[in-house]
Amino acid sequence: MTQTVFAVNTWTVVAFVLYLVAMVAIGLLTTRFSSSGLAEFFLGGRQMKSFVVALAAVTSGRSAWLLIAVAGMAFTRGASAIWTVVGYILMELFLFLGPGKRLRRFTGQMDDLTIPDFLASRMADKTHLIRVATVLPILIFMVSYVSAQFTAGAKTLAASFGSSQTVGLLITAGIVVFYTMMGGFLAICLTDVVQACLMIFALVILPIIAIIHLGGLTVLFRSLEALNPQFIDPFALSVGTFISFLGIGFGSPGNPHILNKHMSIDDPEKLPRTGIIATCWNVIMAWGSVYIGLAGRVIFKDIKALPNQDPENIYPLLASQHLHPFIYGLTIAAIFAAIMSTADSQLLVASSAIVRDLYQKIFAIKKPLDQKKLVFWGRVATFLLAIVALIMGFMAKKLVFYLVLFAWGGLGAALGPSILLSLYWPRLTKWGVISGIIVGTAVEIIWYSQAQLKALVSEWVPATGLSLITVIIVSLMTKPPEQAEALLKIMSEKTEISRNQ
Repeated sequence: MTQTVFAVNTWTVVAFVLYLVAMVAIGLLTTRFSSSGLAEFFLGGRQMKSFVVALAAVTSGRSAWLLIAVAGMAFTRGASAIWTVVGYILMELFLFLGPGKRLRRFTGQMDDLTIPDFLASRMADKTHLIRVATVLPILIFMVSYVSAQFTAGAKTLAASFGSSQTVGLLITAGIVVFYTMMGGFLAICLTDVVQACLMIFALVILPIIAIIHLGGLTVLFRSLEALNPQFIDPFALSVGTFISFLGIGFGSPGNPHILNKHMSIDDPEKLPRTGIIATCWNVIMAWGSVYIGLAGRVIFKDIKALPNQDPENIYPLLASQHLHPFIYGLTIAAIFAAIMSTADSQLLVASSAIVRDLYQKIFAIKKPLDQKKLVFWGRVATFLLAIVALIMGFMAKKLVFYLVLFAWGGLGAALGPSILLSLYWPRLTKWGVISGIIVGTAVEIIWYSQAQLKALVSEWVPATGLSLITVIIVSLMTKPPEQAEALLKIMSEKTEISRNQ
């Protein structure tokens, strides 16, 4: 049983419940639109606006990892935790400025709804080998990722309201599954906007109040230096750790729940400006999370002062002691916002892999299928995958920081190199893609399981590098699609966006 941190205030509960009610309401209101077909359920009919895509991409990419894990890392390591956020901020800006536009143009013209769809079309693969090879790592790592979010929700409820792990997992999973099943991609994007506002509010207001409470930034840094001079040194980390932290950005090009936000925008030419908006929010939220950890270190000084001696409890504990109970309830809702905005997108990606890529495109490819029936099976798949993730959550013993990074890095290593090369390199081949997926997945899992290897550098760095090398070498040894140049031309040309996309 997790210890209770403080007596629960009625205003805190009211704020938190209001947030949950809003999420459920959005799910109900978007049900009709999302029920009309797979394009609507899995991709919002490609009708999303720039501001919505910017906030949805940011929130679905950050998860509870930012609010709970990065803050905990800053509490433990000090200023050097900043490098955990630099890599993904730069990589995601790059994706918006270039690859995202090419991906949206191609998938819109080819009517691709998923990343396996895209790779199968780009490689002109009629054998379904690429589709199957892509679906497997998505299911393996996405379910692990969702499980990490459910675990983070349980941690948050335990630290904030004194609930048990079981109750926390059930509440988190129940809300996420409901509005995702009902409202699909549109519900996800609309809830992401609300959740982004909560996250930004919490990650700005809490560090500012905590720093003012301490007496300002000067006092904060002097106090950190008095505790340990390394706490104020951003380079107080080994070369391997530095590379590992920056390498977190390698995951962004291979995570389908981020890429499908690019695929959903109504006009690909809006993506560069969308990226500027997203980057601003990325920087603000990253700043807030790191400073929460730094301020928390000064206030509580020792990890023994934290619930269960867990640094990942610093955010809710700090908020409980420095904010009005109602505002505190909103900051707890912000953690759930981070959790839900990622878990919902990942559940939808995983269910699309089953319904779209395995069932519709392989097993029932020659059958006439009713779109509403496919949406029904999409909801069923979402529910079943959530059950699997929930079971994993009950069994989880790893910190959220590392469980999330394992899944994030695994997807980046397996899919990222092939996706980026497929957008620019005409020499890429089917066998290069498949080989890269196998090598990236295998190296991620093997390296993760070997403590002596992890001590050198985190698994996503060698996994991504070896996957990239494999893709290039195997592609040079095999034959590319005959129409590769024509397929790339689709990505490079501005095309009129039809209404039915």
